[in-house]
Parts: sequence; structure tokens; C-alpha cells
Amino acid sequence: MSTFLRVKGNKLVDGGEKQVILRGAGLGGWMNTKAIRDASIKSGKLWLRQLARRSPSSSLTRHVYRLSLHFQDADAAFFKSLGLNCIRLPFNYRHFEDDMNPRVFKESGFKHLDRVIEICAQHGIYTILDLHTAPGGQNPDWHSDNGGHIANFWNHKDFQDRVLWLWGELAKHYKDNKWIAGYNPLNEPADPKHIRLIKFYDDVYSAIRSVDPNHIIFFDGDTFASDFSHFGDAHQRWSNTAYSIHDYSTFGFPKAPEYVGSDEQKDKMKDRYVKKRQWMDERGLCVWNGEWGPVYARKQYDGEPTDATERSVHNRLDTLSWSIWLYKDIGFQGMVYTSLDTPYLTLFKDFLAKKHRLAADAWGADDTAVKHVYQPLLDHILSVVPEQYQNIYPWSPARRLSRLTRDILVSEFLVKEWADHFVGKSEAELDELAKSFRFQNCVKREELNAILSADAREQGQL
Repeated sequence: MSTFLRVKGNKLVDGGEKQVILRGAGLGGWMNTKAIRDASIKSGKLWLRQLARRSPSSSLTRHVYRLSLHFQDADAAFFKSLGLNCIRLPFNYRHFEDDMNPRVFKESGFKHLDRVIEICAQHGIYTILDLHTAPGGQNPDWHSDNGGHIANFWNHKDFQDRVLWLWGELAKHYKDNKWIAGYNPLNEPADPKHIRLIKFYDDVYSAIRSVDPNHIIFFDGDTFASDFSHFGDAHQRWSNTAYSIHDYSTFGFPKAPEYVGSDEQKDKMKDRYVKKRQWMDERGLCVWNGEWGPVYARKQYDGEPTDATERSVHNRLDTLSWSIWLYKDIGFQGMVYTSLDTPYLTLFKDFLAKKHRLAADAWGADDTAVKHVYQPLLDHILSVVPEQYQNIYPWSPARRLSRLTRDILVSEFLVKEWADHFVGKSEAELDELAKSFRFQNCVKREELNAILSADAREQGQL
């Protein structure tokens, strides 16, 4: 029988005061429609909403959603066999309410969340509930699913109030579940004013604690879980709370200057890591690395060599709890990934190659083939905008341009082309497409999994 985990100083402990180190992964698109995004176009649920409006078949939309429901008992058994003990469950608020019918709770949202929580519990795996997508978008990026580039969650109090209400409902449902390690109330917030986030954390802490006094609350830092400089003494108001950093490196990205980071690069990366957790370390607080992980070139796009990886695996894997991003995808980051010969990747082979060539993805895109299109516009902006006005939080001019042009504008034109691949498919064919994401149809990332497993075993988690 599990016990509630809790925070004690800078550690997580169980009911017997024994330290517990959470080692795990996030499920990515599961319940956030990111599997669709990661598997085709990175634009969140906006794409599926457009598909639903354009599709003549409700069953088509239903089957497309099934592509993201790709975690089953075989996945949990494999995960546990590596010595890993925690799954971060990202979910979209839209599973629990509709924008056109706010604050009317949809009990159906619990169906798949409960299913995976129970599967994990049966294998002795803790879960952390991650509200990855909030009304209005808590950051200006594609994964907050607001369809634009403004984080309006911070500009409209009603968006915030709806999340407080939602966490109250979630806490009621899960307050007695001891296999849930805790709640991650808001993924990667980006509050340009840096003060509204703390007020929201005070409010969501109260909303959860009024119902659930037991579960750990994991608060992300500001600016995509990297900045705690405005938190001050807020921690003194929050008990049983840990703090989440996200710690990616781009050294291993395809087409990066150095595919495997040099010692100098790794030193810089370590310095950034130390800075991210400085506020917690100075106060003796508990740190959770909620997202990090290497990325991989893909042979069909990048040729050889493709098996090298930026394998810092954070040489700070000491007693820190972490959750790699992510468990399963189509070959860019996942611990396991869908085989190229599956029906899904066979169907989308040419389209995915086109999307890669157009650099429509926001994450790890290679703009080599289209740079000549966008560089003149960037040069124009840099030439007419004084330097002191060029950086608009949180992006540099180059990144802001890529977000607004490639990731939003060009991607929008690709929606219907992607959706039309499903039109005319029979129920049986749609079932086969969905099965492409099942564990038995995936390839294991052996080297990465060996590194993760070795660390878990060293920390006595197996």
C-alpha cells in the first residue's frame, strides 16, 4: 500500500520518512493532443478543432483523438522494468470544460486520466497531474493551445478563475489517491509582469488546499519554468510544495553547430542549471526537474549519423527527482517511438517530409531549406527597429519571427492537408492507424533507456 508522498526540507519522503526520488517521463501528447502535434504538426488542439469542423464524419474525429491515447499496460510494464517510478500526465483543460460552456464540469474528462493513473498504480508507478494547457494560454507558445502568440491567461482574470475552479474539482476527485505524487498546477507559465504568477499561485494553492491537504504541489518557475527571481519569500506561505525547473539543451538538436556538446558547452549548460535552481538552493527547498531531455536526428531527414545524442543527461543526476520529456513520439525525443513501417508513418511519410522541409514545427526545426524566404524579413526588422526595442518578452526577434510566420501562419495552411489524409478511411483502417502508437509497434531508444535505468538503479529506485 502506498502512502502520500510529501516534501520534507529539500527532499521527497514517504509516510515512513524514507526519501523517495522520482524518476520518470511525461506522456507528451496524451490528453493534450500533443501526440497529434508531435506526430504531424505542432500546433495543439486548434488543429483538431478545425478538423472537427471540416470533417464530414464524427467517427473520424473520434479516431484521430484515439491516436493520443497511446499508453497501456505494456507501456507501464516496460517503464517499470527500467526502474522508473513516476509518470507526469499532461492534460488540456478542454477535457473538463468548454469555452462556450465554462464552469460546467465534464465528468468524461476523468475517463482516460483515471485509466492511466490506475494502470500506473498497478505497476507501482506514481503520477503527477500536469495542467499543460490553460484557458487563454499561460505562455505564448504552441503547447499552451491558444492558437496565437499572446499569453492571454494573464490578461483576463476570468481565465485564471476558471483554472482555480478546475483545480478545485480535480482535487476533490483525487484527494484520496495515494499513487498521485502531486499536482503541477500550471505548465511553463510566462507572465511578462512577473507578479501575476505569484498571485495566481497563492490563489491556486488555497483552492487546492481547501479540498486536499495531502498532495504535493509542484510550482513551475516563470518564463517556461526557468525563473524564480520574483518569488521572494512566497514559499513561506506554501507548505508541502516543491519547485519545478525545465532544463533543456539545444546542443544536441539536429543541425546544431555541435551535435554532441563540447566540454565548454556542457559547463555553460551546468551554469544555467545552477542558476535556475539558485532560489531553491539558497532556501533549502525541494527541486523537481519537470522537463528535460535529449533530441535526435532522424535518418529519413538528416542522414547519417543519427544515433549520436546530446547525452549530458544532466550530470547533476544525484538525488534530484526528474521527469524526462518525453516517453513516446515518432522519433524526435521519445524513449520509445513509432516504427517507420507502421500504417500511420507510412500514410504521412510525404507530408511529414514536407513539414520538415518547411520547418513548420516550433521545436527543433531545421530551417535550412526555407531560410532564404525569412532572412530578408528578419534583416528588415533588425534594420528598422532600434536594438533596445527588438526583444519582446520572451523571444528574440528571430524566434518571434519564426513563431508568427512558420509556426502559426504556414502551419495554419497545412491543417486541411493533414486532416484530409483521414478522409475516406474505414473504421478498420482508422483502427490500424491508431494501433501504430501501441507499444508493440514502437522502437526502443536503447541507449537513452539504459542511461535512465542506470541512474534509477544507482539511486535505489529498483
